Amino acid sequence: MPTPPVPRLPAARRETPMERADRNLTELLQELRVVQTGVQILFAFLLAIAFTERFGRLDGYQRTVYVVTLMLSVVAAAVFATPVALHRGLFHQGAKRRIVALSTRLTEAGLAVLALALTGAVLLLMDVVLDTPAAIVLASATATLFGTLWFALPRALRHRPPGGRGGRGRTRGRGPGRGASYGGY
Repeated sequence: MPTPPVPRLPAARRETPMERADRNLTELLQELRVVQTGVQILFAFLLAIAFTERFGRLDGYQRTVYVVTLMLSVVAAAVFATPVALHRGLFHQGAKRRIVALSTRLTEAGLAVLALALTGAVLLLMDVVLDTPAAIVLASATATLFGTLWFALPRALRHRPPGGRGGRGRTRGRGPGRGASYGGY
């Protein structure tokens, strides 16, 4: 069954560049609220593991995976919180478009780190529940899933021409492969 075409929004929304920056920052911060909650749940789960009776029985490999995964979740939390800090630190400085552009890149980096953290959690848990070879297979499948859904799919849709056939796709000057840095919706 063919994939339905992605709806294209009108070329102009009748908003000023500042209104667009305001809207994009609001949308980005809302997305970050959702993903930050997931990161916090992962971090809490990982912290709780260290205080269980079974944690003492982890071997050196499992402890290493645990520490790396815990630290990846800390890095993800820090990266996802940075746009809020940027907004607060540069509030009323006329830098909203720069904040949105940098925050968009930080969000992409944060998703990559979060994907690694979640993959590490799968690796650790499956190593404990099953065995190392099965854990590696399942962690690899997890990483592939995140890579496909979070990175390859958006990139493929970003470069898809209108109507899904021929054409040049995006023609507005936004740089190759990046979409708009602060307002491509």
